[in-house]
Amino acid sequence: MGSFKHVALMVGFSVALVSVAQAEEWVEKKNQDGIKVSLAEQSGSDYKAYRGVTFIKAPLAKVRALQEDVVGACAWIHECKAQKLLKTEGNQSWTYTQFNTPWPVKPRDSIIHVTTSQGADGSLTRELKGEPTYLPEENGFVRVASVNGFWKLVPKDGGTEVTYQVHTEPGGSVPSMIANKFVVDAPFNTLKALREKAEKP
Repeated sequence: MGSFKHVALMVGFSVALVSVAQAEEWVEKKNQDGIKVSLAEQSGSDYKAYRGVTFIKAPLAKVRALQEDVVGACAWIHECKAQKLLKTEGNQSWTYTQFNTPWPVKPRDSIIHVTTSQGADGSLTRELKGEPTYLPEENGFVRVASVNGFWKLVPKDGGTEVTYQVHTEPGGSVPSMIANKFVVDAPFNTLKALREKAEKP
């Protein structure tokens, strides 16, 4: 366990807080099963930033523990194939993630630098920053060129409000239809799977 480790998610294809804040107006694209997903144009990018928000009926400490289990987190991160912790240093950690991608897109991998901070209100923020040159590129994978985003966990009404916001430059060529589907599916499926795991007794 250790301090977060992404969830790379996905990002897996997981903006610096400032970068995301500079995104254009957020437009809601999906509101289903208690999860809201919004997208925003990002200046200078062909890919949209995404934001997912949900409420989890579990204490923040449990959600945090699930995120800090880097290897186990791959089970609930959208299209995660494998994930491992590279390094931990104080409130910072570095994680490596491999992602499944639909044909004809070549599989992606990413290296995320995670910085965790705690608010006076008990909230937890994990800033996600891609560091594509941290390790040499792997054969068979295209390294995600840029990842900027954050997770924010806020204790609320006996549970945890979770926000997952990211902008990514996937590297290489990705058909617009696949890219547009990813930015909705990634936050929705990741949050849904995380919530299901956290709410289990």
